[in-house]
Amino acid sequence: MQLYERLKAETPKRILSLDGGGARIILSLGFLEEVERVLRDRLERPDLRLCDYFDLIGGTSAGALVASALATGMGMSEAIDYSLDLAERIFHRKKWKPWEAIYDEAPLRSILQERFGDMQLSDAAICTGLCIVTKRADTRSTWPFHNHPDGRFYAANKDIHIRDIVHASAAAPIYFEPVGVAVGGAEEGAFFDGGVSMANNPSLQLFALATLSGYPFGWATGAERLLLTSIGTGNWGHDANVREVLSGKAWDWAWEVPMMLIDDANMHNQMMLQWMSQSPTSRQIDAEIGDLSGDQLGPEPMLHYLRYDVSLEQDELERLGFSMPEKRIEKIRGLTCASLKDELLGIGRAAARIQIRTAHFPEVFDKGIQARQVQRE
Repeated sequence: MQLYERLKAETPKRILSLDGGGARIILSLGFLEEVERVLRDRLERPDLRLCDYFDLIGGTSAGALVASALATGMGMSEAIDYSLDLAERIFHRKKWKPWEAIYDEAPLRSILQERFGDMQLSDAAICTGLCIVTKRADTRSTWPFHNHPDGRFYAANKDIHIRDIVHASAAAPIYFEPVGVAVGGAEEGAFFDGGVSMANNPSLQLFALATLSGYPFGWATGAERLLLTSIGTGNWGHDANVREVLSGKAWDWAWEVPMMLIDDANMHNQMMLQWMSQSPTSRQIDAEIGDLSGDQLGPEPMLHYLRYDVSLEQDELERLGFSMPEKRIEKIRGLTCASLKDELLGIGRAAARIQIRTAHFPEVFDKGIQARQVQRE
């Protein structure tokens, strides 16, 4: 009952949201490592883990792989080793049959079995609230699987294995085959990457999960009641040659359109959350509306919102100490760039040291952290 009591307690709540991004999830590890360090230093708890601080950890696709590990008590040192191994093994070998998915799912299944075994969504080994965002292909609906016992569909889904839900969230179309998952007992759904939705950046979905009356969490809103920390997997501008776009082949759009929609959804999520808050990490959304620092949706901020991400533009990478040609930068921006894992982690760490500040995490959100860690131990 400890998890249930934690989720129901009328104390300020903290949410951690992890974007999808394939092998670029390695970038986010640098930010997560720095968040853990900052919180350990401020709270004087050298053994504190992110699951001790955050009451809900959620992710999409590769973000779900890391979120699930963190929610089950993994510290960042172990999480980095786990994630680097995961990325290298998943994207190690391609299949060569053009009518099949590009990558074999066997390494992904093996890693998830090693990490989660037969752990179920209701398992007591999950130390905090967990949300894994998936897309159900047969109904075209977005499914945020979560472990709150009061959830409307919790009884039907509580025995689903974590390994299967995470696999489904990470099964990017073309790269991997869809995953069949038994939901509600005898019913089976066809699931794939949660990034094929408005929630590749799951921050707004997690805010909705935490606060909408249709969901079970029912957490209070307000700048001193709800903290949402969102971690990205790299961003960059797009400025293609107009003539090349106009003369492109029809099949080019099969890749370009989904990526455009994912980018738009990401920016929409950031815009809405900045509009609902007065974030100390606000970024420029576009040249017309700016960073929304002069705008406020409603009379008071609805949350304390933090967003950390890194620009993968050449000048920004040079500022961080990484000088590389454009072709290598293009490779780093890919979803399968596991061979560049050391550079990705280094870039994430360098950006995190510049961006993350202790003051970003108000002391009002420290309440109850120490007591919860004692419970885990």
